[in-house]
Amino acid sequence: MSPPLFLPIDAVTGHRKDLELVADYLELLAFLSRDASALVSAVTNPLAITEAHESRGRSADALDDGEALMADAIETVASRRRVLLRDYPFCIDESGYVVRFDLGSKSLAHCAYIVSLVLSNLSSLTPVLGDPRIHPRDHEVKELRKYFQYFATAALAAEIHGDAWSFGFPRPDGSGFLEKLKSIWSEIRDGRVNRGPSSPRMPKDDQVDVFAARPHRDQWPGFLLAVAQVATGKHAFGKSLTGHIKPFRLRWFYPHDPVTEFIPYMIVPFVISKERFTGHVSACGNVLHRMRVPRRVEEARQLVEEGRIVEGYEGLQEAVDWVRRYRERVGQL
Repeated sequence: MSPPLFLPIDAVTGHRKDLELVADYLELLAFLSRDASALVSAVTNPLAITEAHESRGRSADALDDGEALMADAIETVASRRRVLLRDYPFCIDESGYVVRFDLGSKSLAHCAYIVSLVLSNLSSLTPVLGDPRIHPRDHEVKELRKYFQYFATAALAAEIHGDAWSFGFPRPDGSGFLEKLKSIWSEIRDGRVNRGPSSPRMPKDDQVDVFAARPHRDQWPGFLLAVAQVATGKHAFGKSLTGHIKPFRLRWFYPHDPVTEFIPYMIVPFVISKERFTGHVSACGNVLHRMRVPRRVEEARQLVEEGRIVEGYEGLQEAVDWVRRYRERVGQL
């Protein structure tokens, strides 16, 4: 039995089909179906409905359009598989017309992908999960964003093969802004945390959600030091840190500014088209998205085993449990 998902007609018609949304639809259909599978032909249903209200003489064209759409959908899913390999929780079966979800996996990489997939299709972003019976509840959305923050922290740690701290509010340890910043800088040791005259009175995180660093053993400046904005909303790419790094340093390290440069990152749960990606990197710095985060999360496992700081990592099992419960709940509909 298939869950009541909705694929908008605009995504499958016209010259600018949204193939990433089509692929998301198939993935969600497979993930939430009782048999963990989705027929690729499901993407042609909106076409069939539209054609029923139009001229009957276009049935041959509709068939051609449907076959072309299915071929494009299969290729889009296959391209995701080629990028993520074993860290992708879906596959296309031997027939080439069924997308399957890996029911047996409990990997953090697969969980990071599913959490990202669901966050990308909340009702504020797409209509796919619009049915209130299957849309995550308000408290679940809050939890999902917390989980993605932890996944982002692990991903940034692996990105620079260093330590990482979840700085976004509310913080995992419940600490205050300056208390947490001083704690992080006791490990980084370049510059000194001190409130400047331009600092806000009651900051939450001042737009920085993750710090990651890989200091050298000599403890001198000049090492990899990354700062990330983690964004899951509709206007995620309007939150770039590239223009905010200097004000942040002036506010919180006055006048003891670190010598080491901050490397800006944007971490999002979305799949980004190649056409748009270059522009986002130009505006936001390095970008970790759904096709990069799962692999980095898997790589973070080794860092944890080595004793590196990867804050929030121990909470990721909660995300695995949520994915299982959510699928079971929807499967009972």
